[in-house]
Amino acid sequence: MTDLGTLDYIWLGVLAVFQGPEAFSLLGLPISVTVVMVTFGLILGIVVGATPGLGSVIAMAISLPILISVFGFNSDALLPVLGFLIGVMKGSTVGGAVPAILFNTPGTPDAYMTTLDGYPMARAGKARKALRISHFSSVSGDTFSDIVLILCAPFLAILVEAYLDLPEKTALLILSLSFIAAVVGGSAAKGLLSCGLGLLAVYIGTGEDFYPRLSLGAPALSDGIPITAAVIGILVIGAIFFELEGLWHQSRKAGRIEVTRDEGDQRLHWADIRRILPYIGRSALIGTSIGALPGIGSTLAATIGYATGKRRHDRNKAKEDPAFGQGAPEGIAATEAANSSVSGANLIPVLSLGIPGNTAAVFLILAAESIGGLNPGPAVFKFSTEQNPELVIAFGLFTTMIIANLLNWTVGGAMMRWLGVLVRIPKHYLLPVVLLLTLTSLYVQETAMSAVWFGFGFGLLGYFMKRFGISPLPFVIGFVLGGRLEATARQAFSATGGDPFFLLKSPIAAIFILAAVAVVYFSFRKPKAANP
Repeated sequence: MTDLGTLDYIWLGVLAVFQGPEAFSLLGLPISVTVVMVTFGLILGIVVGATPGLGSVIAMAISLPILISVFGFNSDALLPVLGFLIGVMKGSTVGGAVPAILFNTPGTPDAYMTTLDGYPMARAGKARKALRISHFSSVSGDTFSDIVLILCAPFLAILVEAYLDLPEKTALLILSLSFIAAVVGGSAAKGLLSCGLGLLAVYIGTGEDFYPRLSLGAPALSDGIPITAAVIGILVIGAIFFELEGLWHQSRKAGRIEVTRDEGDQRLHWADIRRILPYIGRSALIGTSIGALPGIGSTLAATIGYATGKRRHDRNKAKEDPAFGQGAPEGIAATEAANSSVSGANLIPVLSLGIPGNTAAVFLILAAESIGGLNPGPAVFKFSTEQNPELVIAFGLFTTMIIANLLNWTVGGAMMRWLGVLVRIPKHYLLPVVLLLTLTSLYVQETAMSAVWFGFGFGLLGYFMKRFGISPLPFVIGFVLGGRLEATARQAFSATGGDPFFLLKSPIAAIFILAAVAVVYFSFRKPKAANP
């Protein structure tokens, strides 16, 4: 029997999606269950992404056991379940920009950078235009990333794994934390303080000791601080407290609360697209490159994309154009293209190596392992004389991603325009509802009142950080990457035979460490006027 070629496997994957179990027929044409599940997943993803405190991880965690109980553990269940999760992942990335732009409360951690320019545009009466820019940039970056995934998945994943061993991965995480703290934190000192607080918080009640670390004997701290409570508290609840205080001061000063109204042309013209395309292209490359690295994530991609776009904008902007952080459309484009382009590239290490690129990808692996029929790893891309069913599933998964992108361009755009009506609701009515939904989502996720109290506590911390001009993003990055940094460093230390200088023995790791030191050093040497 001759080997099946790439085109044969692509066609088999497409057929597996469109000729799978039929859900219903439309004008005599059978509509497969997989297509329906991708559609439902995308719509759910946009809704949960647009709701602060929810996001794709919570939606996936709740949906996966329900999906498995409905579809069972047979081979026909794999593509519908994975297609639904893919839809949720892509939809939530697009929807996360909605509360970031309209209410200054990011729906997802990687949407935090979108608030910096999206919310000023909304306050200036350009909320719908900001949403259109966000949608166009997000789906463009996502589509580019999927194309790279389909063309280069085996090659890129093997290349990354060949050059990044445990010491290199440890050094890369240190460089990531240093870059975020020094470059994005406003000033180097405030950024390092924020990042240090995040690392301190994540190490409470964790580690490999026989007793909980830094728990002070408190039972609530002995199991560690839930990541959802810390991240949602510092970003969302803190922003809500800050906004409510602003509304209170506004009411006392003016005797009434101003309501933002749409003003002027809200459409996205070709001139606007040409203006933001260079930022979309550069951020899409950044997000795709970071997404191919196991365990780094979209928050870092959004941050680097924003920082890179800011440097370009500062060099090229006209005097009348708003700067980054003051309502620049380019800032929204750079952020959304970067964080969205991670989603496709994240599947490169998932499918080729079985290593999740982010938290959402963990649920894809969990679904594959629970249902069976797909064992992520090098064997997935093996071409043999007999048909490789895992490779058929992989190309079927690529097909569901293309379907999700097409739906994002159409259905997603319509939903984003519809969600723009939320700007007409007075914020003093809407913010308490958002706060209630956020606290409810915390309790649903953790099923413990301690998570709610943690959320309130970190919300107060986020409020005071905003009051003193300290960016909460380095805190979030430190909290998210801190546990992974410790685990990777312990593994690297053991693998090198307990060598305390393992970070300097590898040339690549040494370059990363030197780069981290240089970033912090030159950030401290900046003139004070250069720091916001």
